[in-house]
Amino acid sequence: MAKIVFLLTQSLDSPSGLGRYFPLAKQLVKFDHDVTIYALHPSYDELAQKSLQVDGVYINYVSAMHVKKSADLKSYYSGPKLIQITMRSTWELTKSAIKHNADIIIIGKPHPMNSVAGLIARIIHGSDLFLDCDDYEAGSGRFNSRWQKSIISSFEKWMPKRVNSVLTNTFFMREKLISWGVNPDKIIYLSNGVDSSRFRAPDRRELISLRQELGLEGKKVIGYIGSLSLPSHPVNLLLEAIQQMHEHDADIRLLLVGGGEDLPTLKKLAHQSGISNITLFSGRVPPEKIPLYYSLLDVSVDPVYDDEAAKGRSPLKLFESWVCRVPFITSDVGDRRTLLGQPEAGVLVPPGDPNSLAKGIRSIIMNPDLANELRMRGEERVKSYTWDRLSMNVNREFQIRTAQSRNE
Repeated sequence: MAKIVFLLTQSLDSPSGLGRYFPLAKQLVKFDHDVTIYALHPSYDELAQKSLQVDGVYINYVSAMHVKKSADLKSYYSGPKLIQITMRSTWELTKSAIKHNADIIIIGKPHPMNSVAGLIARIIHGSDLFLDCDDYEAGSGRFNSRWQKSIISSFEKWMPKRVNSVLTNTFFMREKLISWGVNPDKIIYLSNGVDSSRFRAPDRRELISLRQELGLEGKKVIGYIGSLSLPSHPVNLLLEAIQQMHEHDADIRLLLVGGGEDLPTLKKLAHQSGISNITLFSGRVPPEKIPLYYSLLDVSVDPVYDDEAAKGRSPLKLFESWVCRVPFITSDVGDRRTLLGQPEAGVLVPPGDPNSLAKGIRSIIMNPDLANELRMRGEERVKSYTWDRLSMNVNREFQIRTAQSRNE
């Protein structure tokens, strides 16, 4: 049994926290490891409970995040306040990591706060460091100034060369890491996946009630479930596609589930496009309600440009759509074609093109046989991407690589 610590600069209800780090932590507990998460929270001062245990994982929120979240919106601190919060959070993560004296430290994303904490803890205790790079941070983040982006970019390139091993969930990021001078033998590919225990079939009565409440009875529902942050998630493409489709099909509805800093912008765009009456913004919903909202959808969409932000991202909504038996549509960018398999468990359209996106969506909602085939393919495909299966590989890698480092 190993003592494993996660150092996270986000909360466990964030996309990576909920969809990657916490499910991996839960599975590591099942391998008899002692697992603790030290994390930051966007509403730290208002948290009623800062320490808890869930499914055998010890969770401790130790300080504030570098962003604020209020209701459905996300906002950013000014420069001086950001520096103050960053220093405080770095100190709290460092104290926690030193006190814990873990055998393995997993740094979730190469951010300055958790990276510094992990490095100092290794100097003191000799812990094995694993760094997880699940995004291209410099290419997908929103930065208020050039110096902020420069710091993040520097850590993203510098930190992977100073840990025992690097985890990444895309082949694009693997190639990036190699180009930055990381030894390929240090890189572990760990795909995103799905925590199937979260995605039980919703209660039928609750589903009928929500459908009625949202006015979706008898409608064809196209949905996006995720962050409303345009630099990494160009939901504007989906709004343009729906505008075109609405001209020919009055029964379609667009359901956007999630929050983010661009929620007001997207609401304004929906109004300007003349589709505000058929576009529903649910805002953030509790994690346990996400399967309920997927069950409302006829099509789930991952709109992308052919850019580095999309190439560096492995969309969680792909795996969630599969496990919820919802036909999925995206573009041939990054690992998406590989993930869809053969025959493809989803529809691929040219990236950045609302016209093609509209045609792709229409091909699914107008063809029940295709929709059913995509559901069956996704249901079969997702079996290879559940966290109980993915965790077996990473646990094996932990054992091999920690043994190697102790023999060196």
